[in-house]
Amino acid sequence: MLEKNFYKQLLKSSFSIPIEVTYWDHTTEKYGEGTPQIKIIFNEPVAIKDIMNNASLALGEAYMDKKIEIKGSIEDLILAAYNNKNSFFYNKKLKKFMPHRKHSESDNENYVQEHYDLGNDFYKLWLDETMTYSCAYFEHPDDDLKTAQLNKVNHIIKKLNPQPGKTLVDIGCGWGTLMLIAAKKYHLKVTGITLSEEQYNFVSQQIKDLNLTDSAEVLLTDYRELVGRQWDYVVSVGMFEHVGAENLPGYFADVAKFMKEDGAALIHGITRQGQGATNAWIDKWIFPGGYIPGVVENIQNILDAGLQISDLEMLRRHYQKTTETWDHNFNDHLPEITEMMGERFVRMWDLYLQACAASFASGNIDVMQYLLTKGPSGQNLPLTRDYIYQNQN
Repeated sequence: MLEKNFYKQLLKSSFSIPIEVTYWDHTTEKYGEGTPQIKIIFNEPVAIKDIMNNASLALGEAYMDKKIEIKGSIEDLILAAYNNKNSFFYNKKLKKFMPHRKHSESDNENYVQEHYDLGNDFYKLWLDETMTYSCAYFEHPDDDLKTAQLNKVNHIIKKLNPQPGKTLVDIGCGWGTLMLIAAKKYHLKVTGITLSEEQYNFVSQQIKDLNLTDSAEVLLTDYRELVGRQWDYVVSVGMFEHVGAENLPGYFADVAKFMKEDGAALIHGITRQGQGATNAWIDKWIFPGGYIPGVVENIQNILDAGLQISDLEMLRRHYQKTTETWDHNFNDHLPEITEMMGERFVRMWDLYLQACAASFASGNIDVMQYLLTKGPSGQNLPLTRDYIYQNQN
């Protein structure tokens, strides 16, 4: 009885929409005014001590293990929890355990490979043809995912005001779309850096297939190992979220070190408009070592590295739509993914994608593009932002 009362108190004040909860003894309760929009079913209780230790971790694992079923939109349910300031997301008593991981070069390599080396065949099923695993840029509401990802790549490169024949390095190049477009379309000499063997092999083959061996290279290395090399342009997309809070000053210092004196950098990543944070469930099951820095934290590190900010753009709604599209694609391929990865993984990944969409929708996290110069802001860039939007594609 004590256990059930604990759950009643936890759930009745956690959501901004009416919900229905069926407990393990088959009794049903309704919380909130109006017709329930989502139903939560407890097939068995989750230990109170686990909830008290970290509610997000315990409830996420309970869903993975089918202790909990959700009838309705997981994204809407999580968004309702973010929108209620009394929910478990904001209760410090339910966050006694918070992860802290080391970020040595070997640690980072293991963390990256644990996520990105799930296999190219897996990612091909739900990403678009460009194999771009970061926020897309929807110039028009009806853009499909591939179009939006190519929009994003061009948007980033255009911000640098690229000049043919100059050099560019992509720190955390993923499957290479940005660096290869920079080489082929914008006639830059490019270097990509990754810690993922799957990505390295994929990009290496793409360079050969596209006949770009004279203008493109990919390195399987930690960016901190690059010594004595500089480029005209530095880009890094979805990278700084992986380096850890303690390494952010060094990360931006390295960005500055890689830039020539008249260079520019475009750093794109998930940022909180509040203080930096991590999530125990995401850290354990999705992105080991992940840390989302606050915007003030990033700006201070940028300035401390001797760089100046030329432009700052928020793309939160674009990432919400991107993750929603990914989840739709993911669910379109459930039979293949279930056979490939197993049902528990499918439940985990679906939860991850919908939780991300809800987190962006609520404003809990944002994604920002920082355009940086080594020297006075806007150095060697046009006087207005018009150049970014001319001949975009």
